[in-house]
Amino acid sequence: MADVVFQVRLPRVFAALLVGAGLAISGTTYQGIFKNPLVSPDLLGVSSGACVGAALAILNGLDAGGIQICALLGGLLAVAITTTIPKLLRNSSNLILVLAGIIVAGFMSSALGLLKYVADPETQLPEIVFWQMGSLATTSMGDVMMIVPAMLISMALLIAVRWRINILSLGDEEAGSLGINIRVIRGLAIVCSTVTTACAVCISGTVGWIGLVVPHLCRMLVGPDNTRVIPLSIFVGASFMLVVDTVARTVTSGEIPLSILTGFIGAPLYGWLLFKQRMKIK
Repeated sequence: MADVVFQVRLPRVFAALLVGAGLAISGTTYQGIFKNPLVSPDLLGVSSGACVGAALAILNGLDAGGIQICALLGGLLAVAITTTIPKLLRNSSNLILVLAGIIVAGFMSSALGLLKYVADPETQLPEIVFWQMGSLATTSMGDVMMIVPAMLISMALLIAVRWRINILSLGDEEAGSLGINIRVIRGLAIVCSTVTTACAVCISGTVGWIGLVVPHLCRMLVGPDNTRVIPLSIFVGASFMLVVDTVARTVTSGEIPLSILTGFIGAPLYGWLLFKQRMKIK
């Protein structure tokens, strides 16, 4: 019984809490920086890059730890390419960065499609597809400890600069007039959000909707102030992910991929939040 609790259940609970908190705070930060409520944590291509890294690891027969490391490296590589494109174009605007993310994500999706095409349809292809849909079924305490330092440091930095994200959301001219170093603060926030998202994706696979829905729910509870929304998003995201993972492993005899459940829960919830906001505007 003790082995089940400490080697199976506890690592999975910790992983669910970390993944939910990381995706939620990243989504909240991205939406504040880019002033767009439709922005999600995979904006800069991190999820697509992680999927390519994981698929390469699966094709080469690596174990779960190797898959997670390759996924992390793939996600960080994708974001590195995304952030390099605006430098090559000598245009550091938010629009160019978002467009670069779309380009990289599209390229990574095509690369993933090629890897699926050459994968063994009996063994490798199902594993790639299942990893893409998100799961914490094979999580161990070693996997959790691997991502804890980077995630905690990144989230702590985001909490520390949350009031500056409020200023960035006013626009570049207003932020500059208030003495904020726009490039440094935006760069720090993007790096921390990217590292947090990459760590979350490498351990759970692609999990949608959390980084999109949770920020809206938190703003509805405490208002648009990021000094309150960002800390609250950590708690709400972690709780939401823990509930989803519990449902995923208990509702049927098999393991339901996390993205299926987050889609069924997140899409109606997002629609309800939009309806509530429309009623308030009226």
